[in-house]
Amino acid sequence: MTSPRIEIDLAKIEHNARTLVTLLSGRGIDVTGVTKATLGSPEVAEAMLAGGVARLGDSRIDNLEALRAAGIQAPLTLLRSPTPDQADRTVACASVSQVSELEVVKALSAAAGRRGVTHGLVLMVELGDLREGVLPGDVLDLARCISRTPHVTLAGLGTNLACRAGVVPSTDNMGELSMLATLLEGELGLYLPIVSGGNSANLAWAIAAPAGRINDLRLGESILLGCDPLTRMPLSGLYTDAFTLVVPVIESLAKPTVPRGATGEAAFGVPMPMRERGTIVQTIAAIGRQDVDPEGLTPPGGVSVLAASSDHLVLETPHRLAPGVELRFGLDYSALLRAMTSPFVVTTFAATTSPLVPELSFLPWAS
Repeated sequence: MTSPRIEIDLAKIEHNARTLVTLLSGRGIDVTGVTKATLGSPEVAEAMLAGGVARLGDSRIDNLEALRAAGIQAPLTLLRSPTPDQADRTVACASVSQVSELEVVKALSAAAGRRGVTHGLVLMVELGDLREGVLPGDVLDLARCISRTPHVTLAGLGTNLACRAGVVPSTDNMGELSMLATLLEGELGLYLPIVSGGNSANLAWAIAAPAGRINDLRLGESILLGCDPLTRMPLSGLYTDAFTLVVPVIESLAKPTVPRGATGEAAFGVPMPMRERGTIVQTIAAIGRQDVDPEGLTPPGGVSVLAASSDHLVLETPHRLAPGVELRFGLDYSALLRAMTSPFVVTTFAATTSPLVPELSFLPWAS
């Protein structure tokens, strides 16, 4: 079989989605399944939908277009604001866009008008993480402008945390978003069907605190990898191994542990200091930084990652391995995102036929 490749267990993704949808439905919160880490994979999207997500979301228009081309009819949300010149493509494939700039709103309005449709907008609010969103004091003014703009409708309010600065979703910032939603409805005389509190990092808050007006979370990492982005710890009842990276060995030889000769910067900056440990078995796998984040790989037992260049993953193995032998790695979100977007990594799909019984794992908010 071709490698390197990612093997995706769709049944485990469906299971994770269903578990989280069921968990959050009791709190009055819908799930938007986020496909961006899988390059907008229609197969992964279908597994999320089978698990009960209310809609799908992706940051890239190309990915949303791929979902539509594959015949997926579910509501699609563009999770990153388009540029004005992307307005026509956005309106053609998405029912809702997240926005924070009036110029973008006007471009989407014009595009929707040309198509004879009404496009939904979720106004993003900056609540501390310093990525996208207008400041809370400017929300009402921009919302009022949107409410007066033809061919678009203010479908909701949203925020994003724990992506740039690692700000933790809390009772305070989620309460502020709820308050802003209520304020807009009162001042503008409208109803906001979507109040999107954030991403997988919101799960601990969503279980422990009153949801207020929050009725949507955009979940990618927790569905795909079964872990909490704030801690990278597994979530109870979810699979953490729906994705496996399989890479062939191209060299496996006994070599010293320290370099010989004067050294300078390596291909990716200053290398980590290497401690003299005598001779080891150094094995090279046919993948590199162009295709994956090596720091995000979990190697097989007894194997450790030493370094990576563009196209070589340098490992230490207990013994020599024959060229062509395949090694299987777990991936974190960063590694998955990069591997799925590499044209040199093949994607294959499977659906577990045996009963799905995820191992018991740590529940961060239950301790």
